[in-house]
Amino acid sequence: MSTRVEHEREVAAAVPTGLFIGGSWRPAASGAVFEVEDPSVALPLRTVADADAADALEAVRAAYEAQSSWAAHPPRGRAEILYRAYELIHARIDDLALLMTLEMGKPLAEAHGEVAYAAEFFRWFAEEAVRVDGGYAVSPDGKDRMLVMRRPVGPALLITPWNFPLAMGTRKIGPAVAAGCTMVVKPAEQTPLSMLMLTQIMAEAGLPDGVLNVITTSRPGQVVEPMLRDGRIRKVSFTGSTAVGRLLIEQSAQQILRVSLELGGNAPFIVCEDADVELAVEGALQAKMRNIGEACTAANRLYAHHSVAGEFARRLAERMDALVIGRGTEPGVQVGPLIDEDGRAKVDTLVADALGHGAKALVGGAPMAGDGYFYPPTVLVEVPPDAAMLREEIFGPVAPVLAFGDDDEAITAANATEYGLVSYLFTENLRRALRISECLDTGMIGLNKGVVSNPAAPFGGVKHSGLGREGGRVGIDEFLETRYLAMPAPGPLT
Repeated sequence: MSTRVEHEREVAAAVPTGLFIGGSWRPAASGAVFEVEDPSVALPLRTVADADAADALEAVRAAYEAQSSWAAHPPRGRAEILYRAYELIHARIDDLALLMTLEMGKPLAEAHGEVAYAAEFFRWFAEEAVRVDGGYAVSPDGKDRMLVMRRPVGPALLITPWNFPLAMGTRKIGPAVAAGCTMVVKPAEQTPLSMLMLTQIMAEAGLPDGVLNVITTSRPGQVVEPMLRDGRIRKVSFTGSTAVGRLLIEQSAQQILRVSLELGGNAPFIVCEDADVELAVEGALQAKMRNIGEACTAANRLYAHHSVAGEFARRLAERMDALVIGRGTEPGVQVGPLIDEDGRAKVDTLVADALGHGAKALVGGAPMAGDGYFYPPTVLVEVPPDAAMLREEIFGPVAPVLAFGDDDEAITAANATEYGLVSYLFTENLRRALRISECLDTGMIGLNKGVVSNPAAPFGGVKHSGLGREGGRVGIDEFLETRYLAMPAPGPLT
């Protein structure tokens, strides 16, 4: 056995695989476990505790009981815990990245990038923890004084996705810690190990018992609903599919919970006639191939002006075809496997549908043989308007390129979706950039950029892409309530 393989096994074996409740690791009450798979070889990696509803409610109890003391914890103390965790993440970046690659599949270099990005949320919210403010004002008639205060919303349920298993965790945990909220975190069943290693780090950073509780489960539907209906959870934050987001809104209604949702996307990528084509190709590679295309921000529909569409598609196909495919831990690999067989089957079905309706593949277009859930980078042209992939998230390394005639046509096509998370626009004309940007119905826009995510910026969408914002100065607001105190104007001193 090679030294590299031995190290992979050592890193995976070092992760605790129990539930973390009230500051202690424990097995599921039933003793049940489930397997976490390595998607590059389609084989089990570890087994972890499989929580049921009773375990989940025990985690809720721990969070509820810790809430009062944690809300009273000094903001500077909360900030210092987050900053210590930030430093610990960087100290263990190699092991965190390797673990993420093993359970999720993304190339090791990209996993390193996610770990660094994840750590930045802790640094950002460490700085925001001491900046929560309020206000003092005189009423318009001068008779009263108005005091506005901010306080934590209370215990929060944080549900994280499999595609960014660390960054989506820190993007929720960071503001919750900074605001003074306790938490129950449910990571995705495909990728729980990154969250379990982060939980170790948070405990080592000094987070008090009960503030962060983590439950892993293969039965999320049976576990989440009882927590939402319990009454002690006051906030739910979810990143995942729009279908599940709708269900969570319904389940949260009974207790009138604060809800923030980062849901699906169908991002348009517009290349105008005056765009720098090489820059647009580079941006398309970033917007399409980040995380193997398994991202809600991935460019899903690539629209290029007819004068540059052919050149853009050809250059993009050349770059996509040159990407190195393989197991993410191998040196030089740029494209890893998709998360599981269902994910690969969905991509293949969407591509087959487009090809069956007349699209042509410049590169790729069929699943790869062999172990693991690999699908090659694919560029399609002449995609018909009724192709299913233009309506659904592809969530894979497939780029359909379509031609448009003028700006209004591009805007209409870009907005013809129920989603509204992010759009990408490439043009060298400032007036055109401003006009089109103002017309795009999305929460975020990348102008001559293929990546928009930044811990210091508000992340979120409109329409069926979600509610609320994460990151930026407004990210902590999702975990704070506003309290108003009215008092009479002070009389004269006697």
